[in-house]
Amino acid sequence: MKKIFRTLFLWGCLAAVCSFSMPVGASSLESLKTFLTEVKSARAQFKQIVLDRKLTTVQEASGTMLFSRPGKFRWVYDKPYEQLIVGDGAKLWMYDADLKQVTVKQMDRAIGASPAALLAGSNEIEKQFNLKDLGKRGTLEWLEATPKDKESSFESVRMGFSGKGLEVMELRDHFGQTTAIRFSDLERNPRIPADAFKFVPPPGVDVIGD
Repeated sequence: MKKIFRTLFLWGCLAAVCSFSMPVGASSLESLKTFLTEVKSARAQFKQIVLDRKLTTVQEASGTMLFSRPGKFRWVYDKPYEQLIVGDGAKLWMYDADLKQVTVKQMDRAIGASPAALLAGSNEIEKQFNLKDLGKRGTLEWLEATPKDKESSFESVRMGFSGKGLEVMELRDHFGQTTAIRFSDLERNPRIPADAFKFVPPPGVDVIGD
């Protein structure tokens, strides 16, 4: 399956934090915890870039996302490939239109201590992650989250907040790659139909997994 598709799963539910406005004078850690309490859903456009060890762009993607806590999300890749990831709260569905293939996994086993779990799960995020307020650098307040699970597929996630909300998000994996994601046309707590998080495999596709 294409690398871009796998990368999206890791980012998954982090998207909704981008629609949260940071309280004036709040630290990045305070902003994250307030978000977990106040933001229940989000809708946005996104652009995603993957950089190698030398910070050379190796992949770019764009599309739309929907999010509803806890554990429900829908990511649609428009470019460069048509791909879809849907989390319905119980299962994670990953559909690659080009390959005509659907991969399905149990949500709890699929997300684990991924960046998706950081914001999609319960408010008790410090059970799975070590959170560190990195303070202000330039114009942004920075937060770093590192998984307590040594088997996690990534090393850390850094989030940079301004007074308007999250400005920058960087995921660093064990292969030396950095994934950066930005959002636009953000909506906080929109009403999202329940069927937006349902997925039925199209006729004729291969279904792999649980």
